[in-house]
Amino acid sequence: MTLADSDIPSSKLFDLINDGISKMSDDEKKKNIKNVNGIFEMRVKSGKKEGVWTIDLKKEGKVYEGPAKPKADVTISLSDEAFDNLASGKANAQKLFMSGKIKVKGNIMLATKLDTVLKGAQAKL
Repeated sequence: MTLADSDIPSSKLFDLINDGISKMSDDEKKKNIKNVNGIFEMRVKSGKKEGVWTIDLKKEGKVYEGPAKPKADVTISLSDEAFDNLASGKANAQKLFMSGKIKVKGNIMLATKLDTVLKGAQAKL
């Protein structure tokens, strides 16, 4: 089952993040959950369409489509292009936030760990 939405090209990254997390050993997953301890609700917009995905690194260590259940610790809204640049390492979250390309609601300090989450998942690919 894919998490990607054909109208939002960067959404394929959620499949990669999910693969990366699912390939972690139980110990690695527990370590990541302990280090991050948060639920990210990602709102990615492409044109007029907005998709919502959740990265749970608080309880289960998984990625799924749809709003966070339970409530997200941080909600991050960004464009398809910004998410692609963030995940590929072409841009960092802080610069995107400062330039207004990322909007954050909730625990802003947790949002700073998103780079770590993305790099950790990429290392498993």
